[in-house]
Amino acid sequence: MSGETTSTSADRPVPFRPRLRARSAYAWHRVLARGTATRWLAGAIERSPAATRWFTTAERVSKEQLFGCRMCGQCALPATGYACPMTCPKELRNGPCGGVGTDGRCEVVPELRCVWVVAHERAEQAGHADDLARLQRPVDQRRRGESSWLNHWQGRDEGLWTAPVGPDGDEARSLLGRELGLTPVARR
Repeated sequence: MSGETTSTSADRPVPFRPRLRARSAYAWHRVLARGTATRWLAGAIERSPAATRWFTTAERVSKEQLFGCRMCGQCALPATGYACPMTCPKELRNGPCGGVGTDGRCEVVPELRCVWVVAHERAEQAGHADDLARLQRPVDQRRRGESSWLNHWQGRDEGLWTAPVGPDGDEARSLLGRELGLTPVARR
């Protein structure tokens, strides 16, 4: 071999059709929302390395089966109709690439539907289509493999996506503009 690295197909993300209905997932998210009790629970779990490993393994196994989770540690499921954007072969966190087919097929794995088409369908059916207008931050690779629930409950996932977007999209544009150091452009 000439020093080039190879990866197996098991290492590559593949679009995944979630097994848990979006409405059910949103309901569970409300039950498990960040609060005093969940912050306390996360702290108790994290005080024990064995409990942290057990909890993270349980999260990985369940979310892998339900959503195709890749354990990025910064879960975007609540903002993507509970369709994991990390199952996109390109790991796109902000909508489909230009190669999605008119029939909704993934350009990389044409026998499967684009994860972003699935996300849109699921979010719309659950009444959360506006969530898809939020801008996702890039993945912090240092968090890969960590429990996103523990990170969420401890507040370490603040700012993963922009605030809810108004009907004209002003909030997302202004947040992105502030992050990039741009001044807002006056509307005509």
